[in-house]
Amino acid sequence: MSYPVKLSVLDVAPIPSGSTPAEALANSVDLARHAEALGYERYWVAEHHNTTGIASSVPAILIGHLASATSTIRVGSGGVMLPNHAPLHVAESFRLLEALHPGRIDLGIGRAPGTDGLTALALRRSREAVSADDFPEQLDELVGFLTDDFPADHAFRHVVASPRGRGVPPLYLLGSSGFSGALAARLGMGFAFASHINPAPAAKVLRAYQNEFQPSLAFPEPHAILALSAVCADDDATAEELALSLDLAWLRIGRGEGGPFPSVDEARRYEWSAAEQEQRRGNRYRHLIGGPATVHGQLNVRAAEAGVGEVMVLSMIHDHDARKRSYELLATD
Repeated sequence: MSYPVKLSVLDVAPIPSGSTPAEALANSVDLARHAEALGYERYWVAEHHNTTGIASSVPAILIGHLASATSTIRVGSGGVMLPNHAPLHVAESFRLLEALHPGRIDLGIGRAPGTDGLTALALRRSREAVSADDFPEQLDELVGFLTDDFPADHAFRHVVASPRGRGVPPLYLLGSSGFSGALAARLGMGFAFASHINPAPAAKVLRAYQNEFQPSLAFPEPHAILALSAVCADDDATAEELALSLDLAWLRIGRGEGGPFPSVDEARRYEWSAAEQEQRRGNRYRHLIGGPATVHGQLNVRAAEAGVGEVMVLSMIHDHDARKRSYELLATD
C-alpha cells in the first residue's frame, strides 16, 4: 500500500445465518489469531445489546478470551459504552485485563448506548440515567479511578480501583461526530472515528482532533484511528457478490430489525422494492468494496484525507473463510 498506515481489526462477532453464537465467538478467536499472524496492530471488539445477530455484548470478557488466545497483538474495546456502566467497574475490569496481559490491552470508550432505549433502561436501571447527559463527568471519574488521581475534595478520593499495578491501558475515545474528537483532543487521549457509521465528516473531525490535541503523559502525540467497513476479495466481482449480504443487513438495520447476518444466497433471493434499491445504493458509501487494488486505493485516499497513521477495518462477510481472506488481502501490498 502506498500510504504508510498500520492496519487493525474491528469485530462485532457477527452471528452468520445458519450458525450459533458459540460458533461466532470461535470465529472471532480464529480471526484474531489470523490477524496477529498477518501483522495487524490491534484487535478491538464492540459492545451491542438486545440483538440476535451479534455475540459481542460484554467486551471485557471477550477481550480476556482473545488476549489469552493470542500473544502479541493488542486487544481492546471498540468500545465500552460508558453510560451503560459504573466508571469504577470499567476501571477495575480493564485494570484486571492489563494485569493479566500487560502492555497489550486498549480501553476504547463510547457514549452511545449500543442498543435501543428500553434495553438502555434495563442496563442503567433508571429513566434519569437514560436521559442524563453527563458523559464528560463519567469520563473524568473513570480517569480518576484509572490514574488514582482524584482531587482532594472528591467524594471518591479514598476509593481504589483494583488491582493496582504498574500501568493501565491507554484510553481512546470513540465517536462518529465532532464531540468526542474535541473532548479527546482537550484531554490528551487517543481518538477513533467510526466512518462506517458516518463517513462524511471523518476527515474533518480527525484533522481537527490532531490540530487541537493537548499532550498528556499517556499520549505525548495525538493518536488518530480511522475505522471503516471493507469487503475485499480476489477481484471486484467476487467482492460485490459478498457485499450482497451487507446490503441486506443494512436494510434490516434501517428497519430496526435484528436477526443473524444474512448469507449471499439469502440476499440474492430477497425481492428489493424500488425504494429499497435506492436505500441500498445510498448505504454503499459506508463501505469499501472490491479487489485489492480497488480497496487499497480507496483506503489510501481516505487515510490521507484524514491524516491518520492507522486504519481499523470492520469486514462483515457471511462466510468465515472469505472474511479471513478479506483481511489477508488488505494486509498484502
